[in-house]
Amino acid sequence: MKQQKFAGHGLSLMADVAGDAGAPVVLFMHGGGQTRHSWGRAVRKAAERGYHAISIDLRGHGESDWSPERNYAFEDYAADARAVIAGLGRPVTIVGASLGGLTGLLVAGEPDTASPVDGLVLVDVTPRIEPQGVSQIGAFMLSAPDGFASLEEAADAVSAYLPHRPRPKSVEGLRKNLRLGEDGRYRWHWDPDMRNGNRSLDVNHSQQRLEEAARRLAIPTLLVRGGLSQVVSQQSVDEFLALAPHAEFVNVGGADHMVAGDRNDAFNDAVFTFLERNVRPA
Repeated sequence: MKQQKFAGHGLSLMADVAGDAGAPVVLFMHGGGQTRHSWGRAVRKAAERGYHAISIDLRGHGESDWSPERNYAFEDYAADARAVIAGLGRPVTIVGASLGGLTGLLVAGEPDTASPVDGLVLVDVTPRIEPQGVSQIGAFMLSAPDGFASLEEAADAVSAYLPHRPRPKSVEGLRKNLRLGEDGRYRWHWDPDMRNGNRSLDVNHSQQRLEEAARRLAIPTLLVRGGLSQVVSQQSVDEFLALAPHAEFVNVGGADHMVAGDRNDAFNDAVFTFLERNVRPA
């Protein structure tokens, strides 16, 4: 796996890249507040199975640029994704979780010949999401404005937020999701202005647009829901499948909103079964 920079919509975006450069492209886009490293095992598995895998840090996250104008609305993320795909010069399959999934839905459901998408996997996200679940995520993201004194302290916060997930023996994996400030404290690796910038995310305001995008989907589509999710309800699933009746659906039991992190093997089985049936490597 190697690091590579891509040109977004006026910003530079960092990515991890693996697999044959001439193989079908799978573009992984993480959720809000996460980084490209949340897809680590899936990226390696994609490369092993013959795909060209790209896991990108969205604007304002990880090692990608922060927006000087504080532009963090869905159209900004979608513009970045379109620029990346156009730069590749060939179609991609998007695997997107939460924010990355809604971004992928807009890109795929509002077709642009310069940035073609030939497959879409939505990970625990639909046009209508449950307000309580979203509020819990937001509360966690804002729960440590002064950061953490150590990786152990950050791991304690994650364990309290995700009590169903076994605490890892080593906390070193968290280092990639945190930035060490000049004051010696660790903070989550995303721009605080993402939540209250010049243009910020507003799912409710964008719901109709997202529903229209889902209705226009004409490519192979898979919705993966975490069985414990408080963000996507069965009602949300049913509404999405009514909008996109050709879409496939998999429920991953024992997984919460962060499906790939909670049940990675089950997640990979669902995604790669879908990919190998619809987007086969040469």
